[in-house]
Amino acid sequence: MEANSGASDRISRIAGHLRPQREDDVCLKRSDCRAKGGVSGFKVAILGAAGGIGQPLAMLMKMNPLVSLLHLYDVVNTPGVTSDISHMDTGAVVRGFLGQQQLEDALIGMDLVIIPAGVPRKPGMTRDDLFNINAGIVKTLCEAIAKCCPKAIVNVISNPVNSTVPIAAEVFKRAGTYDPKRLLGVTMLDVVRANTFVAEVLGVDPRDVDVPVVGGHAGITILPLLSQIKPPCSFTPKEIEYLTGRIQNGGTEVVEAKAGAGSATLSMAYAAVKFADACLHALRGDAGIIECAYVASQVTELPFFASKVRLGRVGVEEILPLGPLNDYERESLEKAKKELAASIEKGISFIRK
Repeated sequence: MEANSGASDRISRIAGHLRPQREDDVCLKRSDCRAKGGVSGFKVAILGAAGGIGQPLAMLMKMNPLVSLLHLYDVVNTPGVTSDISHMDTGAVVRGFLGQQQLEDALIGMDLVIIPAGVPRKPGMTRDDLFNINAGIVKTLCEAIAKCCPKAIVNVISNPVNSTVPIAAEVFKRAGTYDPKRLLGVTMLDVVRANTFVAEVLGVDPRDVDVPVVGGHAGITILPLLSQIKPPCSFTPKEIEYLTGRIQNGGTEVVEAKAGAGSATLSMAYAAVKFADACLHALRGDAGIIECAYVASQVTELPFFASKVRLGRVGVEEILPLGPLNDYERESLEKAKKELAASIEKGISFIRK
């Protein structure tokens, strides 16, 4: 009898896994378990968490020890992504939110909001081709941020960043919650690419290379300052042309290589997490955190510009000067500013029209 009883127990346990009880049938619900976070840390929301960037971004943020609560929001497929990532044995608690009706719940109390939402680039598309769709998405998401977590640091990934950051700023201004220090366009992928491509030419580890990338986040607005590379080194004019062109067209390189199957999602997720991690360390109070980001700026006559910034508890604490530029960089900067000005105006006009 005891052997039969043991076998029955095992069969019951297996059946329970194959046909798990609904939460309505149990006393302890998943939402009650460490719902406020299992470890000390920050509350982070990812808006667009089920997309090509959002999924690897969510996985990498789940691995970040500074995150205690991770909210995943999207208009489709969030339950599956949430269930999958929630099984990872790291400290952050994961909660999923699906559809417009749950957007505000996803944002309440967040310290950091990351926005990769929007449609991806396809072969032949420019970032401006994405504008009409992604502009509306960013507008809707930022209206909810202004209402539910106006003090959060906001990292904008949705392209075209040159326009979507001004859109976000205008939305926050209308809501009376705009703080330019807390709104940052993520240009880290340009820095990551610059470090990688330069390291390939030099034959060194890219982790030992630091290339400032200023301007914007599209085509010729992306300006790597190769004259300021660390460790210091010099390049021939041919090498400068090659490296600058490849850094500026890195996104197109990936889109064409994927042949219609997507854009730079994995490297973008990596870069976004690297930047988000810097923001979280700054929120914690760590000193000396300097990264490139696209922010409200007075470095040039343009209202927004990407350059090195020092991050702190309130977001951007200091915008660093561009430093000395060579003739090639000065000429490239003038070209970049002309195109960047048009993109900024396009974003502002989208809200003010």
